[in-house]
Amino acid sequence: MTGTEPTPGLLVLAGTPIGQDEDASPRLAAELTAADVIATEDTRRLKRLLRVLDLTPKARFVSYFEANESARTPDLLRDLLAGARVVVVTDAGMPSVSDPGYRLVAAAVEAGVRVTAVPGPSAVLTALAVSGLPVDRFCFEGFLPRKGGGRSSRLTELSSEPRTMVFFEAPHRLAASLADMAAALGTDRPAAVCRELTKTYEEIKRGTLADLAKWAADGEIRGEITVVVGGALPGAGRDLSGAEIAELVFARETAGGLRRKEAIAEVAAELGLPKRDVFDAVVAAKEAAEAADES
Repeated sequence: MTGTEPTPGLLVLAGTPIGQDEDASPRLAAELTAADVIATEDTRRLKRLLRVLDLTPKARFVSYFEANESARTPDLLRDLLAGARVVVVTDAGMPSVSDPGYRLVAAAVEAGVRVTAVPGPSAVLTALAVSGLPVDRFCFEGFLPRKGGGRSSRLTELSSEPRTMVFFEAPHRLAASLADMAAALGTDRPAAVCRELTKTYEEIKRGTLADLAKWAADGEIRGEITVVVGGALPGAGRDLSGAEIAELVFARETAGGLRRKEAIAEVAAELGLPKRDVFDAVVAAKEAAEAADES
């Protein structure tokens, strides 16, 4: 690289408090102070945080939220390639986790710019930790589709998911989402609704999906909501048809790159079924497809 070429800068994803200002780390303060550019989801919230931390950064502030993320990413990448230290913050929690940040990270990685993070509070991990549900294996599903049909379809796909699941949800959709969860995942499935985590009016409601759906329908729910739902128990796959079981195997072959034997073993373990039953379902599905082609 010659002296006339730009020197790649540094992209910093900085976690901010999800409720308590005291959760802001010393390193967060240091990075905000050292930044050349701060890309923020809400400049008003950032200025409030800076007042609380008694900081006066020299950085240029750039509004960076869902509606303008695609348009602003090339400009921020140019700053990085010119040697700038760019810090990304969101309203709360870690950038790029259901918040702006992913597009800039992908662009920076592609351009060879170093990316690092200031670890901070996370509603996903906090809700999971206090839910009382298994935490050894889990998956984060973000926000479900807003419309009932799309939401129900997605939940049906997750009906046999054995890992604990974490969702974000808007308060005005919570009752409908919990009712759809109960219908798709089972009324007795254990879950926890975590509201306003770490804030003054924090509330954690635990129970079955049926109980939680009734609770949400009977009251006025406000604040930031994270829902944690227990995974499917072994044997839950017995309610699936042979064709549905075969589709799970085929999906793991095409999308996951597994050999058929491996895919069958994985599906059998997740659904709590004998491998022979899953194998028979695959054979039956293949024979049905071949018969349809010949007709």
